[in-house]
Amino acid sequence: MMQEREVLIIGGGAAGFFTAINLAEANPDLKITILERGKEVLTKVRISGGGRCNVTHAEFIPKELSKNYPRGEKELLGPFHQFMTGDTIAWFDERGIELKTEEDGRMFPTTDSSETIIDCFLAETERLNIEIKTGHSVQDIQQNNDRWLVKTSKGDFTADQLVMATGSNPKIWKLLEKLGHQIVQPVPSLFTFNIQDHRIKDLAGISTFAHIKILDEKLESDGPLLITHWGLSGPGILKLSAWGARILEARNYHFKIQVNWLDYTTAEEILEKIKRLKHKFAKQQLTTHAQFNLPKRLWLSLLKAAKFPEDQKWAELSNKQIHKLAQELTQCQLTVNGKSTFKEEFVTAGGVDLKEINFKTFESKLHPKLYLAGEILNIDAITGGFNFQNAWTGGFLAAQAIAKSVVNEN
Repeated sequence: MMQEREVLIIGGGAAGFFTAINLAEANPDLKITILERGKEVLTKVRISGGGRCNVTHAEFIPKELSKNYPRGEKELLGPFHQFMTGDTIAWFDERGIELKTEEDGRMFPTTDSSETIIDCFLAETERLNIEIKTGHSVQDIQQNNDRWLVKTSKGDFTADQLVMATGSNPKIWKLLEKLGHQIVQPVPSLFTFNIQDHRIKDLAGISTFAHIKILDEKLESDGPLLITHWGLSGPGILKLSAWGARILEARNYHFKIQVNWLDYTTAEEILEKIKRLKHKFAKQQLTTHAQFNLPKRLWLSLLKAAKFPEDQKWAELSNKQIHKLAQELTQCQLTVNGKSTFKEEFVTAGGVDLKEINFKTFESKLHPKLYLAGEILNIDAITGGFNFQNAWTGGFLAAQAIAKSVVNEN
């Protein structure tokens, strides 16, 4: 039996729910259904930010916000002028949810629980009579006489307007290819670096601010660096992995990085500082106190890498040793052999080609009444709440556009 709807939203995640809720608020008379292939909705929202849900990021200038998207920077600038961080905060505030900002700019509900966001979305869909159907896996999509036909594992649906918010779903990308859309092939975007090196061995858990660059490529970043059992992680690395997603995939995740453990301080500047320390702590051993605000275990490991004897005194440092220490501190080369997925937050670079989307409305340029929001598009961000902000912005603008087009038709 064919089930008729006015608006069908495929995908019960962040973008799908945000589109549905804002559309129902703009036009309460619309018959809206969310189709989700899984048993549960909002699963990614549930696990994001370690179960706390990193809703957005405290960046309030559209141009600055857009710079956090390796793919989508140019395209999201206009949409961010319409709906961005401040609007997201206000939206949740109007529904009784207060967000707080952490030191690094990430924003979470004050409850520190993603269930707060999920409960809000579910309560809103109930209040607005939005229908949610789980266990409906989409098998085919066709456009017939100005209406959409969606075939699922549990029956067929027709709709006037169709919203695709399925995230990184290869099966749906294939269906969109059948409709003529170009798909930019997906590659992993947020990942950590696998490194086996004596300098960081046994230092798991140590975090320090550093500048990292990939040798032979124009890729660099800075930020907190976390040493793990299998290599390096932390915002500094994740940022690099996002910007370098395609380049690093082409290199099969085998490359060399150079770490400046002292951020942007140059080897020349450090040489001068080491010479001053040589006089200041003449009688002390280098192992007594960590210098340059480095964690003690990391300092000792770098001394060892520079082949200093354990009882090395500052006064006895030769020029050659000073240069070697400066090099280990500011030009520490490490070999990366492979990657690991960052927690459960698997983000891909790839998706529907951005040239085929009207970013004023998030409508397909190829098919009227087909809208796409969230990670289904070739948009991805560095870690920190930016991928969700893309979902909120796209969902909101698609909802406004659909509401407006329905009014115009009537």
